[in-house]
Amino acid sequence: MSRATDALTINQLLGRIVYFHALFIEPSLRPGPPPEPGPVCCNHGPAPGRRTTVGELLQDSAWAALGEVAATLPAHHQPCPKSARSCCATCRVAAAAAAVAGGWAQTEYRTFQHTEPAETLLRSCGLAAAVRLGRAFAAQHAASCPELDRLTVPEALPGAEELPLTGELLALWADPTATASHPVASWLNHCTGLDDIRRVLETRRTDS
Repeated sequence: MSRATDALTINQLLGRIVYFHALFIEPSLRPGPPPEPGPVCCNHGPAPGRRTTVGELLQDSAWAALGEVAATLPAHHQPCPKSARSCCATCRVAAAAAAVAGGWAQTEYRTFQHTEPAETLLRSCGLAAAVRLGRAFAAQHAASCPELDRLTVPEALPGAEELPLTGELLALWADPTATASHPVASWLNHCTGLDDIRRVLETRRTDS
């Protein structure tokens, strides 16, 4: 795959996150607490290196949209306590991805199951997204990050039949290059809100 095709695929997948968030998730969000500080990024840790910074890579990048989506999820968004343009760009992307997946999973679970999800589910979704999106960013920009290297994807993750939006997000980013020659299309494209998705899920459960 060429670098141009790779960038086009990444932009398509980032655009899908923004679109689904604006259409499905944001209208259903409940008020949350202010964002709690997260762990320090590797540029501000006890043994900081000189890695690619937010100011160098994210300001005018399509990846910046991921941070904007994460900022609407205060209960899940946990930026570096020293959050600044000098933060590690890869750490920033991973933290934003974790917030998005955790926030989506909680919102979907509340809507479809009518209960609160287990914290382990939210952590697993967030960790998987942090690893998968973080690795895609690091590979695209040759921006290695020791904090990202320490993370592993959990074995048990919700599928698209349980949490359609979160499940699709995690599946698409497991191998972003697989979408390069195939536009992303699913039954979600025909829904206009979480209630539509819930009705489809309930129909499938009844028919099964």
